[in-house]
Amino acid sequence: MWTSSSIRKTFLNFYAQKQHTVVESSSLVPVNDPTLLFTNAGMNQFKDVFLGIDKRSYIRATTSQKCVRAGGKHNDLDTVGRTPRHHTFFEMLGNFSFGDYFKKDAITFAWEFLTTVVQLPQERLWVTIYRDDDEAQQLWQEITGIDPERIIRLGEKDNFWSMGDTGPCGPCSETMYDRGVEYSCGSPECAIGKCDCDRWL
Repeated sequence: MWTSSSIRKTFLNFYAQKQHTVVESSSLVPVNDPTLLFTNAGMNQFKDVFLGIDKRSYIRATTSQKCVRAGGKHNDLDTVGRTPRHHTFFEMLGNFSFGDYFKKDAITFAWEFLTTVVQLPQERLWVTIYRDDDEAQQLWQEITGIDPERIIRLGEKDNFWSMGDTGPCGPCSETMYDRGVEYSCGSPECAIGKCDCDRWL
């Protein structure tokens, strides 16, 4: 049985074995960042690195970042209590590359962790990519062998990451787990990108 503690430890150890430096969670109240009231993402403490302002002694990092989402762009407050998967406080597991690896290795690492380490059944995994990201589509198929029908192209709202109106941004990709039809909302339209029910995690 997986616990939050064992998932955290296993994730950090996995990426440490992939030459990532394990970095402590930064403060929930960001230091020297007037744009945020609370830390709301794992990349917050690396923002200056992505902007080219700061450098670290490592080029790969992994974290379990304590986050609060109670307003602003990433507001989960209105959803707390309506679903069993939204909270204002959570820990975000993340791996980061500062000019080292890119999509190919990111996909390879993520798939290995989910299917080999955590042993999620591959037939329950779906992938979302940005609508114009042909490279990601090709890599997901080549690396994982996933059925192309389980790769869903979505728009900016779901698969184009940005800090805000300006700053680092770009297409992103997510892996979704299908919990099964018994968790569906029952709508005939229930599908990734069309529905936000508890079937899809």
